[in-house]
Amino acid sequence: MATSHTLDVPGAHLYYEVRGTGPLLFVIGSPMDAAAFAPFADALAGDHTVVTLDPRGVSGSRLDDPEQDSTPELRADDVAAIMDALGVETADVFGSSGGAVTGLALVERHPRRVRTLVAHEPPVLELLPDAAERRAGVEDIIATYQREGVGAAWVKFMITAGFDLEAEGAPGAPQEPTPQDLANSAHFFLHELRGTTRYVPDAAALTAGPARVVVGIGVESGNLVTYRTSVALAELLGTPPVEFPGDHGGFLARPVECADVLRKVLAG
Repeated sequence: MATSHTLDVPGAHLYYEVRGTGPLLFVIGSPMDAAAFAPFADALAGDHTVVTLDPRGVSGSRLDDPEQDSTPELRADDVAAIMDALGVETADVFGSSGGAVTGLALVERHPRRVRTLVAHEPPVLELLPDAAERRAGVEDIIATYQREGVGAAWVKFMITAGFDLEAEGAPGAPQEPTPQDLANSAHFFLHELRGTTRYVPDAAALTAGPARVVVGIGVESGNLVTYRTSVALAELLGTPPVEFPGDHGGFLARPVECADVLRKVLAG
């Protein structure tokens, strides 16, 4: 069973949850919040102390200034602050999507706080040959949100990312978004998406140690932009990616299977 906690950090009030026993493992997303990771965290809690959190500006993690942009560097410092609050020096980290970018920034800024980072499909668009086109696509998504609203923006986001919206079970915005859903979407499009996708990994810092960085990739993600970015990052780091079940959100549909793969990576 998870316990809930809050922590005041510069500019924000963070919400996080702790469950399980064993070595400390952070499971982080961006913009995904703690609630979305609950099944995956439960699957890991039998042999890990799992920390999940709402990223700053999302769900229960409130900002002093709602117009403040969320950068990978700020989110990385938030993770380090939670480690301090828990009284621990190091942890393993599984980061998904924007959370994987947070994890990369954490290794760069606080290298001795991370044992192993599994960066699952980080959208590091700047590593791609068509980075300028991809950057323009992000700006178009943001403009679509400002012009047409949340539904149109999520549709454009998913299509740009490579999802087939006609496929069964395709992801998308909630059919009847709650006020919190709308607030989270506004924060994502206006204050988070640009900074996350423009992050440029520092290969020298990420490979200097002592942290080990592993790139995770979904076996069914071949059509997604994050497949390309994951391959590019793995090549930059000189390490082969590790395959996880499913696609970009495989740990949502198949939490137990993905937890088993993650255990093997962390043990390696």
